[in-house]
Amino acid sequence: MKEFKILAVIIALVGITYYGIEPYAHSVMHPAVAPADFTFQDVKNVDTSLVGNEANGKVLVEANCIACHAIEKAGHPAVMPNADSAASYGVVPPDLSHAGRIYDKNYLANFIFDPVTAMHLQSKYNPENGKAFPMPSYNWMSPQDIMDVVAYLQSIAPKVADDKAGHKITFEAACGRCHNMQYAGIEATTPVDNLKTYMGATPPDLSQYIKSRGEHYLHSFINDPQILLKGTSMPRVGLTEKAQEEVIAYMEEVGDSKKAERESLGIWVMLYSAVFALLAYLWKRKIWEEVH
Repeated sequence: MKEFKILAVIIALVGITYYGIEPYAHSVMHPAVAPADFTFQDVKNVDTSLVGNEANGKVLVEANCIACHAIEKAGHPAVMPNADSAASYGVVPPDLSHAGRIYDKNYLANFIFDPVTAMHLQSKYNPENGKAFPMPSYNWMSPQDIMDVVAYLQSIAPKVADDKAGHKITFEAACGRCHNMQYAGIEATTPVDNLKTYMGATPPDLSQYIKSRGEHYLHSFINDPQILLKGTSMPRVGLTEKAQEEVIAYMEEVGDSKKAERESLGIWVMLYSAVFALLAYLWKRKIWEEVH
């Protein structure tokens, strides 16, 4: 009977630690933040209810965007090698082939109108420090023209499969300009020296971020980095909820590929422990019976 009392005490202490102390410590170290906002309602400079005209959007994109941006899916290659683009702008401008698919419509429209405000980088790029963001504001465009551009980008964006290959495409489009993922053989398109100068620090390799940060943290951080890391150089990139899930899924597929196997094995480990504990108890009783 003594053994069961000891076991009960151990279970109680473990339960208090796991369900009481650990959550409290986590709440102190990681205070609760507002849920991720995938509607980006804080930026409202453009009326996104306007119906875009794809044909006019194509004309506007070709007149204003392809001097800096590649759009491979529309037959517009990059005008400069990555190294030259990074030297000119600080970071390689993104290929816009997938922009209409991975970015929220409201965010994308307001990003075109004013990139710095949409990305929450006012503290870094403002008139007081004399530092300008590489992409200019297109606030001289009418809301209708901006929505025409968005409609065109959405129309050319290719669909991708909901599998590891598709998730990789989304990851590269959303994160691949700045972040390496060595475990997947992905190297940032922007040279590291340019990145360090542009960002103020070298962006981390994301191979193991799913483990070091965790899925819950990443959902909030990717949606708006400034909420969790005030002053960080990483901008709010404006991904849709689906695109963000694909990015995190790919990080998990690369950095924690054994997760499903590990979780399915857990029940067998628990069963083994229970059987072993029972056998140990029976063995102990037998030994003590002989002693008495």
